[in-house]
Amino acid sequence: TERVATYNAEPFQKRPGSRTSVFTAEERPLLTPLPQVAYEISRWVYGRRVARNGHVAWEKNHYSVPFAHIGTTIDLRITDRMLEVYRGVERLSSHLLLPAGSANEYRTNDADLPAGGRYQPWDAPRAREWAGRIGPSAVVVVNRIFESVPVEEQGLDAALAVLRLARRYSAERVEAACRIALGGRIRSPRYAHLQPLLATGQDQAPRLRPPRDEPAELGGYVRGADYYAGGAK
Repeated sequence: TERVATYNAEPFQKRPGSRTSVFTAEERPLLTPLPQVAYEISRWVYGRRVARNGHVAWEKNHYSVPFAHIGTTIDLRITDRMLEVYRGVERLSSHLLLPAGSANEYRTNDADLPAGGRYQPWDAPRAREWAGRIGPSAVVVVNRIFESVPVEEQGLDAALAVLRLARRYSAERVEAACRIALGGRIRSPRYAHLQPLLATGQDQAPRLRPPRDEPAELGGYVRGADYYAGGAK
């Protein structure tokens, strides 16, 4: 302010110059410019694993990492606005944080994906296409999973868990298990319903034969009216 400037400009009593002249001649040349970006407090999270889809999970959401690092462990630096992915001292990727309260959403940098058509992101249409290759009952199960959630992306993991059973068993067995589960009282079968059917072989159990229609017996021992009237001796 003006009063501060006036005070600093007053000459010294026992030496030449003023506070302003000393600052200009001696101190100002030693100053460095302020950083262009304000300092942010950050926290570090160590040893996170990059999933097969090329993303790392943080606060229920997913952020992309260069595909060459799939399966490795990386570290995360998180600030109020940014999430940065490090391996050692090398920064691999950075993302704006998703809004607070969001869940199962993805931030993906195009540069993190393989070049060309080798990479296809998993989404609801791709999951339904896989279910169609398994069978009609699997399609119904997957559709009901997506119908049971407010946003389709929230049902993707549950749908893929069901479809991946075909890798451990076979498409025919998974289709049979879906058919059995749909025939029960379960509105929207999940992995927890289908996996026990497959593990115990219930999908391979022989079908029960329908009961035979046998004629009613026309003969047999029949007590007469005299017996019930007290006439029997």
